[in-house]
Amino acid sequence: MSDRKMITAALPYANGPVHIGHLAGVYIPADVYARFQRRLGKDVAFICGSDEHGIPITIRAKKEGVTPQDIVDQYHEVIKKSFSDLGISFDEYSRTTSKKHHEVSQDFFKTLYDKNKFTEEVSEQYFDEKAGEFLADRYIVGTCPKCSNEGAYGDQCEKCGATLSPAELINPKSMLSGNVPVLKETKNWYLPLNEYEDFLNEWIIEGHKDDWKPNVYGQVKSWLTDGLKPRAMTRDLNWGVPVPLPDADGKVLYVWFDAPIGYITFTQEWAEKNGKDWKDYWQNENSDLIHFIGKDNIVFHCIIFPAMMKAHGNYIMPANVPAFEFLNLENEKISTSRNWAVWAHEYVQEFPGQQDVLRYALLSSAPETKDNNFTWKDFQTKNNSELVGIFGNFINRVAVLIHKYYNGIIPDGKLGETEQQEIKKAGSEIETYLEKFEFRNSLTALMNLARYGNQFLQIEEPWKTIKENPEKAANSLFNAAQIAVALAQFCEPFMPFSSEKLLTMFNCDQQKWEDLMNRDLMIESGHQINEAGLLFSKIEDETIDFQIQKLEQTKESNKKTNPKANPMKDEIQFDDFTKIDLRTATILTAEKVEKADKLLKFTVDTGVDVRTVVSGVAESFTPEECVGKQVMILLNLAPRKIRGIESQGMLLLATKPDGKLTFVTPENEVENGVEVS
Repeated sequence: MSDRKMITAALPYANGPVHIGHLAGVYIPADVYARFQRRLGKDVAFICGSDEHGIPITIRAKKEGVTPQDIVDQYHEVIKKSFSDLGISFDEYSRTTSKKHHEVSQDFFKTLYDKNKFTEEVSEQYFDEKAGEFLADRYIVGTCPKCSNEGAYGDQCEKCGATLSPAELINPKSMLSGNVPVLKETKNWYLPLNEYEDFLNEWIIEGHKDDWKPNVYGQVKSWLTDGLKPRAMTRDLNWGVPVPLPDADGKVLYVWFDAPIGYITFTQEWAEKNGKDWKDYWQNENSDLIHFIGKDNIVFHCIIFPAMMKAHGNYIMPANVPAFEFLNLENEKISTSRNWAVWAHEYVQEFPGQQDVLRYALLSSAPETKDNNFTWKDFQTKNNSELVGIFGNFINRVAVLIHKYYNGIIPDGKLGETEQQEIKKAGSEIETYLEKFEFRNSLTALMNLARYGNQFLQIEEPWKTIKENPEKAANSLFNAAQIAVALAQFCEPFMPFSSEKLLTMFNCDQQKWEDLMNRDLMIESGHQINEAGLLFSKIEDETIDFQIQKLEQTKESNKKTNPKANPMKDEIQFDDFTKIDLRTATILTAEKVEKADKLLKFTVDTGVDVRTVVSGVAESFTPEECVGKQVMILLNLAPRKIRGIESQGMLLLATKPDGKLTFVTPENEVENGVEVS
């Protein structure tokens, strides 16, 4: 393994804030790893930035009626602050709309173009005739051909993880207008991924079968077994990095071409500020490139980006891609569109000073090899039972007792063999597990040392032996202090805010990992420590109930916004359907029905005749709102009396999420009496 670590974290889309799924599945594990590598004395570059060219950005901009630049400017700052507030220690956090990134990604494209690595292909691409635009993959939704998910995108099904092309979707529709798109010819530049199959098989399937995570290795193997196809590296869009060719007006680089190049751009920006050579990290075999990503990005980081770098010719390949699975929230999939999430910026506001509690809870539930679940009750338990009851309780007792009996001065003592072994064991296990990207196990090793410390104090009982055997009490607290300071040092990658507080409490400096593992004592006799303070505080039921109630309110809101359709009624025969006579009609007059709050009486021109219809729409419309509306009427429904008025037909209505009714109307005005079929 190299002494130089080039660590990247997946670029978050700047179309909204980050949530706990992002944190647990990418950013907190990446930060733990980067912090630990720094403690090992490695030369670390920890790089990330906002992905500001993704289709989700343009979708949100259209939805809010603003420009894509407005969206990314807003959320770049929100995301950047959230990461900073939670202690994510990026060496550089930048953005892909920068001039520098446009230059770097265009230069990368030109290099491949000049080396004839692309093929020019004229293909049929979906075009929205109503919007007058070619549709990017993410602007097309339809049914996944592999799992039948009706909400699959044109590039990927987020339910089964399948990588798709728009042509594979069943019943595709445009997200711009809802219309069925048409196919139209356009020219783009393709990277023939099939030409890199032998390289990818040798590099990953043969070279990393023993050291890559099974979920990553398995996905890559599956794609390679199915066979790779050329993929377009340019798109017909008006938002992104312009293709640097004279005959490419109106085209931009494919977002999964420019986004990973962002890692290179941001490394260059960092290197320029710090007097470093960025090539040492990206083009030197003595550098380990590590990508932290979610499972939905495996294909891009393990196939497309490596193929791009191989085509370029100067870049190293990733040493590892520790992709994580998904984190669910209260047993349901996190959904930004449904607001089913715990947002990072809201957590920081509602739980001030408790960043490490979230870091700990998410790491202990990290979806390392399979999807995992976050619940607020479990969060409370991890804080109250583990951080307060075990970790914080032990350290606080040690510091309080040393102040009580020795005025805050570490007493004389001799490090016990068992205590030394437990400290060394914890440090060694943390290191071993982190090098294998096993974050939950490494956190368990840390907590096991705290558990041992509590057991040690309970057995030794220095508050009792101080009277009858002062020397034994001193030795007990001397050993307890060694464990406490070891915890203060070891917890830094996981809980940096707490580590800083503890090192201040024990009046110690942070040490390199190797120095900690090679020294006998963590703290010397005669060392003056500072006043003890509570590290963690109990989280009450009321606080958790409030968070759960917020989610319940979200769920209720979603039911109103996205109500489930009623089950299908009993099947009818085609002959039954042909008996129904649906026509267009226009409401001529409307008036309230006496002593009936819900009824309106209409005079309707059906094109066949003018007739009276009574309908229960008074709670949704005033009579004035109805006059002149063109509607649809069931014409041959047998008449019946309602409140003494003969109603001759039924108007077609639909119920909106808020419970209000709306008339079913033709998209464009037509003649009255036109048959609806």
